[in-house]
Amino acid sequence: MANPAPGFKTRPDHEITLSPGRAAVVRYIGKVVAQTDEAVLLRESRYPARAYLPRTAVTATLHPAPRTTHCPFKGDTVYFDLEIDGERIAEAAWSYEAPFDEMVAITDLVSFDDRFAVEFAQP
Repeated sequence: MANPAPGFKTRPDHEITLSPGRAAVVRYIGKVVAQTDEAVLLRESRYPARAYLPRTAVTATLHPAPRTTHCPFKGDTVYFDLEIDGERIAEAAWSYEAPFDEMVAITDLVSFDDRFAVEFAQP
């Protein structure tokens, strides 16, 4: 691996599973803001499952936000404000543009915070 996640070396018990090819719908106050059959479902240890969707599936406008964070398992995170019907929701979504090798399946996909409802179709 050219860019392995350092987190797995120090915490080999930390589990992340990826399930690609999932159908998902993301809603904000009942309004669909993203929908795809190509979501990646990410389950990580004790955290809630998250859907990662292609940016092309997002119908809301994504605006880069100044915030960035780092995850030792996934990589550097960039955040986005979402504009929905004229309302701008700060730091509502995030993406990994160059994740570690183990997480390459979520490259440039977008996930949403808990202000959004995500529905997964059954596999």
